[in-house]
Amino acid sequence: MNPGVSLLCILVCAISIGCDRVYVHPFHLFAYNQESCKGLEDKERLEKTFVPISIESPITPAYEESVRNKSEEEPHILGVDYLKDSAYVLGARIYRKLMEMHTGENILLSPTSIYQSLLIFYLGASGHTASELQSLLGFDFPSISQDCTSKIDGHKILPVLRTISNPSGVDELLFTKLFCLFSAPSVHLSEFFVHELTFADINFYVRAIDFTNPSRVGEQIDAFVKTKNAHPGKSSITDIDPASNLLFATYTQFKAIVKGASLLNEPQEFWTNSETKILVPMMRVTGNFEHKFDSNLNLSVIKIAVSESIVLLLLQPINNEDLTSAEAQYSLQPSYLWLQKLSLRRINLTLPKLSFESVYNLQDPLNKMGLPELLGKNANFSIMSDVNLNVRKIINQQLFELHPGEADQAENPTEQNEDTETLSIALNKPFLIAVHVKESNALLYFGRVVNPLQ
Repeated sequence: MNPGVSLLCILVCAISIGCDRVYVHPFHLFAYNQESCKGLEDKERLEKTFVPISIESPITPAYEESVRNKSEEEPHILGVDYLKDSAYVLGARIYRKLMEMHTGENILLSPTSIYQSLLIFYLGASGHTASELQSLLGFDFPSISQDCTSKIDGHKILPVLRTISNPSGVDELLFTKLFCLFSAPSVHLSEFFVHELTFADINFYVRAIDFTNPSRVGEQIDAFVKTKNAHPGKSSITDIDPASNLLFATYTQFKAIVKGASLLNEPQEFWTNSETKILVPMMRVTGNFEHKFDSNLNLSVIKIAVSESIVLLLLQPINNEDLTSAEAQYSLQPSYLWLQKLSLRRINLTLPKLSFESVYNLQDPLNKMGLPELLGKNANFSIMSDVNLNVRKIINQQLFELHPGEADQAENPTEQNEDTETLSIALNKPFLIAVHVKESNALLYFGRVVNPLQ
């Protein structure tokens, strides 16, 4: 059985066993009811389409203006845990493939962004494409009606996913998301489809671009993103296939301050492997943090609160272990287990100042998973458009920053007056990072830092 499916089954069973109430599978919360099943084919017909404005146009289109007056429904609270775990499992599958593709490099992914990207394509899919995406999203269950092909209502899932991925109380850090859908000038998109994807609290843009001029596409998209994003990353769109007519890109930024941390006067040694060391900017903070040495996993785990609702986990192998076995745990167990059995300890922590970017085309790991045509030219996106869509790129870009407080002064590493009960930990070799939402334990980011300067 697929390891991801096995983990999801374990998670579902754990939730159901721990509850005294009658368990209703979340699939039935999100599935079309019998009445909507009867009219499903009508729902999938395109009633009204439009051609997005050019990426170079300064005009704000009407389909973006309408978002301001859009009413939103309350999400199904009972479905939050299931979607959180489904996103976790899908993220673990993608991460395993990224490990194979980027040996010895930094990796950072957002499981919820990946899940949301594929859900958006599910909302526009029909037939075999919808069935395959439904299975990938963790809803591979028997049909509830012969008139329906086991289909779930993605419009019920989207607001729940937003609840998970948009935690409250993040004023103390920078956490932004930008979604962009780019289509060829001749492509008509469903007005209903686009309207369902737009929310007042998410920056979502739909623009037309000429894919037949590949050398210009990357430049145009980068220029457009810079006008919409306060903290743009580096160029991320390359190798455009002129035969494609749709491209989807997500950009997330996460910048947190380690409260009480001071930047050290001089760069410190960081061992990228057992034989290579580099000098990197480091910061130091001394305080009471939740921590544990996990002998079973050979991991040191430190939990740092970076806002009212967000916590950062720093995981470093111990006993001369490398990252491989630690990374494998992301696929084999729920990440919230890292948060268990932590105890408060006074720690003198030294860690790198981080500012790095992770960019990948989601199509590449999907190809490695044996799904090369899932979103390709043979896919069925008849709900999204009245033409055959050829999606060659789904760009996910994450910008992650970790800094000391701006008011903190530089510190001399030799001038330390810590008592004997203070534990000293230095993240001076490759380590893992995980960003969790406190209330739900949802995993917002997971990745590895092999080279802080990369």
